[in-house]
Amino acid sequence: MRRYSACIEWLFAEEGDSFPDRIRRAHAACLTAIEFWRWTGKDLDAIEAALKETDLAVSSLVAEPMIALTDAANRQAWLKGLAESVSVAKRLGAPVLIAQAGDNLPGLTREEQRRALTETLRAGADILKGSGVRLGVEPLNIRIDHVGYFLDSTREGLDIIDDVARPEIGIVYDIYHSAVMDERTEEVLNGRLDRIIHVHVADHPGRNEPGSGGIELARRLGWIFANGYDGAVGLEYRPTRPGADAVKAAIASLGG
Repeated sequence: MRRYSACIEWLFAEEGDSFPDRIRRAHAACLTAIEFWRWTGKDLDAIEAALKETDLAVSSLVAEPMIALTDAANRQAWLKGLAESVSVAKRLGAPVLIAQAGDNLPGLTREEQRRALTETLRAGADILKGSGVRLGVEPLNIRIDHVGYFLDSTREGLDIIDDVARPEIGIVYDIYHSAVMDERTEEVLNGRLDRIIHVHVADHPGRNEPGSGGIELARRLGWIFANGYDGAVGLEYRPTRPGADAVKAAIASLGG
């Protein structure tokens, strides 16, 4: 049975509400998991209490600080933050932390930036080892949402993961970002699906709910599951309609 995770940065969000309220709404909508981005600045005690109250799982959160991993000068600060992020992930029961590579840096070649990224991830694996938490690096599209981002190719992301060669490090595969970059899921993931530790979905155009645009999300997701993926699917989209029924309809459009 597929496991869907509501990104409560966007879903079940109402003006002036709290994250614990969003967790309760996700539970009322029969979701079994939630995810969110930054953990700093949030009331972790209240979030933890709401999770225990509802018995919801946390599928992922962001590894902080969100600084360029392509800059070797950031390595020690990021590794320190990663250790703190691992502690939060363990506290909340989240098996996945998500990292972004950062933007292209002026004055550094692509080869230099890739080397810095690879070495930083390898060092991060030492912090993750034995924790039960894995880190997923996320390729993003540079055509709409993340102009100037370093890692816009799923294939290159997978190549970097192969260079890191540590089981603690994998890829977050966002079907929306991949489709915007004209990638075909079955081509870029063929033979390397085991490197994928989390999946995100949204439709295009608009990055709205599944079924609102032109991406064949059900087909792509079906291929991913048919070929052995057994992780969670993060519903990371901007809803055009509020409420539980809209989320349930989005899930139904993905194949349930």
